[in-house]
Amino acid sequence: MLDDVLARLTRLHPQVIDLSLDRMLRLLGDLGNPQDRLPPVIHIAGTNGKGSVVATLRALFEAAGKRVHAYTSPHLVRFAERIRIAGALPTDGALETLLEEVEAANRGQPITFFEATTAAAFLAFARSPADVCLLETGLGGRLDATNVVARPAATVLTVIGLDHQDYLGNTLAEIATEKAHIMKPGAPAISAFQAPEAEATIAAHARAIGARLWLPPRDWSFGRLAKCMRVAAPGLVVNAPYPALLGAHQADNAALALTALHASGLVPVTPALAAAALPRIDWPGRLQRLDEGAVVAELGREVWVDGGHNPNAGEALAPVLAAWAAEGPLDVILGMQTTKDPVGYLKAIAPAVHSLRAVPIASAPAPFRAADLADRARTAGIANVAADASWHEALAALKGGNSRVLIAGSLYLVGEILAANGVGAPA
Repeated sequence: MLDDVLARLTRLHPQVIDLSLDRMLRLLGDLGNPQDRLPPVIHIAGTNGKGSVVATLRALFEAAGKRVHAYTSPHLVRFAERIRIAGALPTDGALETLLEEVEAANRGQPITFFEATTAAAFLAFARSPADVCLLETGLGGRLDATNVVARPAATVLTVIGLDHQDYLGNTLAEIATEKAHIMKPGAPAISAFQAPEAEATIAAHARAIGARLWLPPRDWSFGRLAKCMRVAAPGLVVNAPYPALLGAHQADNAALALTALHASGLVPVTPALAAAALPRIDWPGRLQRLDEGAVVAELGREVWVDGGHNPNAGEALAPVLAAWAAEGPLDVILGMQTTKDPVGYLKAIAPAVHSLRAVPIASAPAPFRAADLADRARTAGIANVAADASWHEALAALKGGNSRVLIAGSLYLVGEILAANGVGAPA
């Protein structure tokens, strides 16, 4: 069974993490270095928006008739969501066979779960023809298991903020240093708009290694028009529709993806391509409305889910939630991990929240206790707060009424909701 091999790989996690790529390179070498046999790679790092940029690039390439490999994490419902092979999710049986091959090559040596599963993705991608491979980093960049491709077609840095400080550093400059290391000599590196200290770090590293850095507004820009957005870069001016993904931040992500596609030279960016792709982006769990399913039927109200979980995510959500609050009360069911900053996240959205129910997350490795998370919500300025034993209990408390409900704070929680709802999960 797939779950069995995943569990065995989890047990191989090193007792002490030596921060290097040595384990990954050793395992890939024993597998014949599949990372050297990939189609052109676009490598994406950042704090927020990585998955949305991958989803947008995938939509653009597929609208151009290209076959796309995509590696993302974490998954919402099925592990297979992480490894999309030439546009399709593999079966659990195919994944089990692939992971067993990695397990055999590893020979019981210490390896992290992410390293082993990334090696499996490289194997799958190397064996199946495709036109492009989109790689999302798991954590950081410099020592991330995906950072073993010597000559990517392009690298992309989404917005960098404070997250995973226990691994990446306590300042934006330190975190940007880690993420900037996905850039490679001679390859175009396209950055989102960054805070000054992050931008300075990225620019310095690009100069040091000879990467061709595209910084906004110096090298590319975009503006919002009434019915479309305009992206401009050397050799490119294109009017594009707003993306299917909701929120002003998703227009930022779409503009970054369009610029990265142009910089890569892999596919010409045209108005027709943008018009075909952007309205059809599929990226579940990110400000996603659930129109039907078991959870929707149980609640009897308009249900939205969002997996954002850090201060930047709260700031991105805030304008959308403010517009909702102007239309009627917004009730939030919140679950988060103790590795996150709930106060920083909630301060941004607090003015829009009518009530908040804190819940634990059964599937998360380090969930907040509901009572502790409720205390953080009060600290963030939300007065109407309750703590529930589960999200099922929270749903029961909110049953009926006609206002919106947002279930948020963790992709683990969103995954549980999508699995229970039965509609709206990745396919």
